[in-house]
Amino acid sequence: MKIDRLIGIITILLQKDKVTAPELAKRFEVSRRTINRDIEDISKAGIPIVTTQGSGGGISILDSYKMDKALLNDDELQAIFSGLKGIDSISKTSYLAKMIEKLSVKDNRIQVDDSIIVDLSSHYQKPLTQKIDVIKNAIHTRRCLSFRYYYEKGESVRCIEPYHLIFKWSSWYVFGYCLDRKAYRLFKLNRLWNISFLDKEFIPREIPKNELQFDDYFSSNAIHLKAIFSESEKYRLIEEYGINCYKVIDSGELLLERDFANYDNMRSWIFSFGDKVTILEPMQLREDRKKQATAILKMKG
Repeated sequence: MKIDRLIGIITILLQKDKVTAPELAKRFEVSRRTINRDIEDISKAGIPIVTTQGSGGGISILDSYKMDKALLNDDELQAIFSGLKGIDSISKTSYLAKMIEKLSVKDNRIQVDDSIIVDLSSHYQKPLTQKIDVIKNAIHTRRCLSFRYYYEKGESVRCIEPYHLIFKWSSWYVFGYCLDRKAYRLFKLNRLWNISFLDKEFIPREIPKNELQFDDYFSSNAIHLKAIFSESEKYRLIEEYGINCYKVIDSGELLLERDFANYDNMRSWIFSFGDKVTILEPMQLREDRKKQATAILKMKG
């Protein structure tokens, strides 16, 4: 396609100081006349093309139009590349490869620091990538989305105006205005399936600043947990909540107190410790633990 060839020519001109029309014609397998027309089209688009004749001549882009890599030092470039590695892990397109190609020149190729690996995907990488691609498209084109959502109270079909894709709390979310609940909501992508575009376009709303305080979505109606853990579970507590999340009591066990936004999440997490935890609060969780133990004892086999 012509547009792909034009983008390819621009990319080559950004990389090299100068290139000839025959070289471009050979590279893209077209005639020199076609290349000349392409150069005219690129010039009409506002990109300053310089053409010089004779020995040592060729086609180039005005130096002042090119990005000067000296504006960014090596550490800053590596920080950019590390971020792009994360984006690439959930994207169909390799933004890292494109950026390296644009910033690299023949005699000074940029090296990516492979000591840093960023992976923002999950166990469901393929469907996650597909969902993110659809949501990004919907945000940019102002299209409403429909999907089936699974949560602690069951499941339902939701229709939203999507505004932001968010990676937080080790998971991906879409933030939008729920047309069913008439309110702003966060939806976890791993609970969101059968996503599709609606024919309906939307006019972006003026989002109140308080709605963009995403931590508040997880801190309202907090449930206080108080529990004593076996010393052997120290590594798990530190992994989840940091080195100062617990107190060592006289028995050598670990006392943890913290608030949870969701009862089911707290319940699942606590029960995963088996007999390595003693629940003090809340009482509902203590009762659920007893019911679970009774049910296990009644199981056959």
